Amino acid sequence: MRPIAEMTAGEAAGVRFVLMDIDDTITRQGKLLASSYEALWKLKEAGLAVIPVTGRPAGWCDLIAREWPVDGVVGENGALAFWEEANAGTGRLPVLKAEYHPGGIRNSHPALARIRERALAEVPGLRIAKDQFARLFDLALDFAEEDPVLPLEAAERVRAIAAEEGAMAKISSIHVNVWMGKYDKLSMAEHFLAGRFGWKSGPAGDREVIFAGDSPNDEPMFARFPLSCGVANIRRYGGLIKNLPGFAASKECGEGFAEIAGIILAKRAAAGSGRKAP
Repeated sequence: MRPIAEMTAGEAAGVRFVLMDIDDTITRQGKLLASSYEALWKLKEAGLAVIPVTGRPAGWCDLIAREWPVDGVVGENGALAFWEEANAGTGRLPVLKAEYHPGGIRNSHPALARIRERALAEVPGLRIAKDQFARLFDLALDFAEEDPVLPLEAAERVRAIAAEEGAMAKISSIHVNVWMGKYDKLSMAEHFLAGRFGWKSGPAGDREVIFAGDSPNDEPMFARFPLSCGVANIRRYGGLIKNLPGFAASKECGEGFAEIAGIILAKRAAAGSGRKAP
């Protein structure tokens, strides 16, 4: 991983889309920081499309799409995307739109019930995530959002149980998300970018996208986009991530995201003015 300060002005100038994880990427200890929220506004005001790509539930994504300075949100690790569309010429409030991954299977699936019971029985201290009530497609098992904070080995055991039962599972910094169906953050993010913004995959298009993340469930995004970035706490998961991001911030969590955003915007400004990039 190269320091984010080494991103060139040319690389930053070509960016059209800034995608980011939420937990421990723009938050710290569960709180959205003023610096990272301000960074979202600055990115959007600079004309970039801003899109969180998160494991958080549909209920949270409804709020995020409506109230944050974003152009859409991909949630439940790729099960869905929410965004607003303007009521052109009517003066009325925007309309919330939603799309669900065609491979999504609702979380009433009996395999998820089996995984839940096995995981809770076999991993002491594990619990169902408090935001489970707001989920449509996945099962979220909490190993580090609240006390007791369990070691990564506990999360890996949950992932193994899910695999034994034929489910997908990804480890975030706080949850193990488990679902039926073949999709992930990347597949829905690509679909959303193409359908909503006309983005085209390829050597040029791939470099129009920056993704910022922090944990193993972000690995498909890291592997896909050459300008992907990690906040400094990505280093905690080095043993679980084969495809690390291209760049890394020097700061952790939301401060790291604010650092990434600040450097991107400064490099773009330098490229636009013809000045040498900082």
